[in-house]
Amino acid sequence: MSIAPLNSDQRDALQEITNIAMGQAGASLATLLDAFVNLSVPRINMLALTEVAHSIRNLVGTDAEVTAARQSFQGYLLGEAIVIYQQAGCKELAGMMGHADELDQAAETELLLDVANILVGACLGGITEQLKGISTENSSGELRFSAPSLMAVNVPPETLINPEKLSWTHALLVEVNFTLENRNFVSHLIMLMPEKTIEKIRGVLDEFIASF
Repeated sequence: MSIAPLNSDQRDALQEITNIAMGQAGASLATLLDAFVNLSVPRINMLALTEVAHSIRNLVGTDAEVTAARQSFQGYLLGEAIVIYQQAGCKELAGMMGHADELDQAAETELLLDVANILVGACLGGITEQLKGISTENSSGELRFSAPSLMAVNVPPETLINPEKLSWTHALLVEVNFTLENRNFVSHLIMLMPEKTIEKIRGVLDEFIASF
């Protein structure tokens, strides 16, 4: 199965929508941690699913092992969100949350899942509300999330996704990284959306572009 890539206008529109939503997610994280959050410009790629693992490795930009949490979403949009933490950042995060002593595995997992839940909920919620506001078609349908879960601990980033376990052939990959000012913390929020969601987003973006 082949799927047309987003054209430059569609990509620019989605990047702007994502940027606004990521700003909301960054503000939520800043409130939680009482720290200034820096955000990268969203990176958007249309990929065959077999290319996703390599792309994630390039986006994360390190050979170091990472820990990741996942949260699926469905309803108005459909896909998977993954929050990737570098190991130094996990320890930094614990310190910022007031944990002076080294956390046990259960406490660290709970902390990472809490942060992932905040980032994913704020970002996907922001994207959905903007898309629903643009669309002239029936925009009903809430966005529902699974409970966040730890998908991998201390693994190479390219091993996070196994394409054989997904029924998609292509994915829209959206990535933003978060850093904390004066802190050794980096986190990547990656969203993967399948063909059905890609075409839905494409239609809404075309409406948005045509309105100018």
